[in-house]
Amino acid sequence: MDELITVAPVAAPVARAGRHAAGGAGGWSVGLDVGGTKTLGVLVAPDGTAGPGLRLPTTRGADAVAATAAAAVHRLLADAGLATTDLVGVGLGLPGIVDTTAGRVEHAVNLGIDAGVPLADLVSGAVGGVPVALENDLNAAALGAAHLLPEPEPDLAFLALGTGLAAGLVLDGRLRRGASGAAGEIGHLVHVIDGLPCPCGQRGCLEQYASGGALTAAWPGPGDRPGPVALFQAAAAGDAGAVAVRDRFADAVAAAVRVLVLTTDVAHVVVGGGVSELGTPLLDVVRAALDRAARDSAFLAAMHMAERVTLAPPGVPVGAVGAALAGRKET
Repeated sequence: MDELITVAPVAAPVARAGRHAAGGAGGWSVGLDVGGTKTLGVLVAPDGTAGPGLRLPTTRGADAVAATAAAAVHRLLADAGLATTDLVGVGLGLPGIVDTTAGRVEHAVNLGIDAGVPLADLVSGAVGGVPVALENDLNAAALGAAHLLPEPEPDLAFLALGTGLAAGLVLDGRLRRGASGAAGEIGHLVHVIDGLPCPCGQRGCLEQYASGGALTAAWPGPGDRPGPVALFQAAAAGDAGAVAVRDRFADAVAAAVRVLVLTTDVAHVVVGGGVSELGTPLLDVVRAALDRAARDSAFLAAMHMAERVTLAPPGVPVGAVGAALAGRKET
C-alpha cells in the first residue's frame, strides 16, 4: 500500500554554475531511493524544490523493482497534474554495483538482483521512454545533501550509519565515484586488529563498530523500540553498561569522521542513515568523541573536526532528492 509522506521543501536551486549537462536544466525530474524494504520517491521542480514524497513497499526482483519505480513515477506525476512528457529524467538511487553509463545494476542482494540487469531501460520503458539514470544509493544521498548547502561548489561526505557503514563524496561540487565506483567504502578499513569478523572476510572492520547493525548487535534492546533508541535512553538514564556501549560506538563513528576529513578534507560530514534519526543526542556524543581526541593532538585540534559534523535534515529524503538530480544529469 502506498503512503504519502511529508518532505520539507528543498530551496537550493539545481542549476548551479557549470554543473548541468546540456538539455537537463529547466524541467521536472523524479528521484527514487530504492531500499530493501521501501522505495521513497520525490518530484523535484525546475527550480530545485522538492514536493510531497511517496513511500511504496519494495518488492524483490528486477521486474518488481522496475514496476514499483514506474508506479511511483506515475503517482507523483498524477498528484502534481503533470505528464511523463514534462519530465527531463528519472533517477534511481539503489544499493549494489551500479554501472551508471550502461544503466545496469548487479549484486543488489537486498533487492533480489544478482546478475547484471538493465534496470534503467526497464523503468524507462514503463514511463513512456523518459530517460532514466541509475546511481549508487550513497552517491545519490551525497548529491542530495550537497544540494541542501548554500555553497556554489559544495564539499562534503555523506556518512551513512545504516545496517552497514559507508560514505558518498561530493568534492568541489562534483560527485566522486572513484576508479571502480568504490570511493567512500570506509566501512572495511580495519578499526580493531583481530577484532570482530566481517562478512567481507576481514576482522575488525570499522563497519562492525560504527554502524546501525553493530549498535543493535551490541545492545539489542527490550524489543518494544529499536536497539539504538533503547541504548541512548538507557545511557541518558545513567546505565553504566549502556554508557560504555554508546561511547564505544561514538568513538568508532568519530574514527570514521577522521578518516573522511584526513583523506579528503571535506568541509562537511553529514551523518545520515537510520541511526541519524536519534538526532541531537547522537551528534553530541560524536562531537564529544572528536573533541576528546583533539585534546591530545594539536594537529587534530587545528582541523576543527567536530564543527564539520552535522546531521542529515529530518523529514527530507536526501537520497531521493539526489537521485532526481542524477536523473537530470546533475552530478
